[in-house]
Amino acid sequence: MATERIEETILRNLLFTEEYYRKVVPFLKPDYFQEFYERVIFEEISDFALKYDKLPTQEVIIINLQNRTDLTEDTFNESLQVIRGLTDEWVDFEWMVDATEKWCQDRAIYLALMQSIKIADGGDKKLSKDAIPSILQDALAVSFDEHIGHDYIEQSEDRYAFYHKTEEKIPFDLEKFNYITKGGLPNKTLNIALAGTGVGKSLFMCHMASACLTSGSNVLYITCEMAEEKIAERIDANLLNCNIKDIPELPEVLYNSKVQEIARKTQGKLIIKEYPTASAHAGHFKALLSDLALKKDFKPHIIFVDYLNICASARYKGAIVNSYTYVKAIAEELRGLAVEHNVPIVSATQTTRAGYGSSDPDLTDTSESFGLPATADLMFALISTEELESQNRLLVKQLKNRYNDPTSNKKFLIGIDRSKMRLYDVAEDTSILNSSAEEEEMPQFSETKNRLSKFAEWNV
Repeated sequence: MATERIEETILRNLLFTEEYYRKVVPFLKPDYFQEFYERVIFEEISDFALKYDKLPTQEVIIINLQNRTDLTEDTFNESLQVIRGLTDEWVDFEWMVDATEKWCQDRAIYLALMQSIKIADGGDKKLSKDAIPSILQDALAVSFDEHIGHDYIEQSEDRYAFYHKTEEKIPFDLEKFNYITKGGLPNKTLNIALAGTGVGKSLFMCHMASACLTSGSNVLYITCEMAEEKIAERIDANLLNCNIKDIPELPEVLYNSKVQEIARKTQGKLIIKEYPTASAHAGHFKALLSDLALKKDFKPHIIFVDYLNICASARYKGAIVNSYTYVKAIAEELRGLAVEHNVPIVSATQTTRAGYGSSDPDLTDTSESFGLPATADLMFALISTEELESQNRLLVKQLKNRYNDPTSNKKFLIGIDRSKMRLYDVAEDTSILNSSAEEEEMPQFSETKNRLSKFAEWNV
């Protein structure tokens, strides 16, 4: 036993320990076994167990091998020798499971690296180099899933505790946003700001990223529009409380001291990653998350994607599809990323041409895809007019809200300081809100209201 290879130990326990077999067989792959005869034995055990719902005996495997016509004499003899040498010796179950899991992980990574090298050298004509990050990510994700389902009766106490558990959320530093979301953004959600060009989509996300950082959260900011340095400059203006135009004029000593002061006040980290416009999709973002975890031991608590419409779709890469399908696919892929990595994702979308100049945009003004709101958990419009700009205000209108009643505080005001890339709470101005409400009730909006009511029926 001292010289027994791990592969032989695994085969032995697969043959003689049913509990071990049922635990590990879903995660084992024939390719994990280095020797061909070991793959043959594994396949014989698993095929028999799958067909008859019990483990085979050594004699059964030997008979099956004798009846096979696809084995060379050497392979048959090697398989026969290994099978006859397998004995029912005790091995600690938990240790065996852990050892098997590590072996599967090591083999998966090794095979992924070999496949990646082959692809990189042009030896695989079916896969391009773009597939390498996904191949490596799948290998790194190999693990034995301990969860086998929820027992409704036996786990009632656990379920009751879950009902009374405080949901983990990323809070806003803006009172009204905390109110409409009941305390912030939950994990596994997609949250979208709708606005025209220059209104404040990126400013909103930069402000929120700054607030999350100072509150101690790890923040990942993905930009597909502006350079990393430009996003960092906006965050500098926000956190340093400095006019963005004056940042280049700050003395280096003063600038560094201000940044170090921020670092001392937070345990969080902020990573800004730039991708060329329309080139990156959720698959690239997954690979980035894996790289950050491995190279910087960094796991974000929240992700910002600036912005949704200029991302690519992994699902329709290179395909010719209409904009509705394409943008909806991007949204679904981003929400899937949020679920997979247990974080909220914040992004933005452009208004349509019709909605660009509107002081009261709605879901029908979502650029390119009316299907986008169906995927989002929270969607709101950022509205700017000449009157609002003169008062340093933005009007926020709820368009969809899965966290709270969207008719409660459907519209509210927030302050905006564009020079410092900041948002702040302001007192309600009923004259502005009432004028917006009157506009919404004008006859020309009746058709839009009917369309929205139908949309609400479809997306309860």
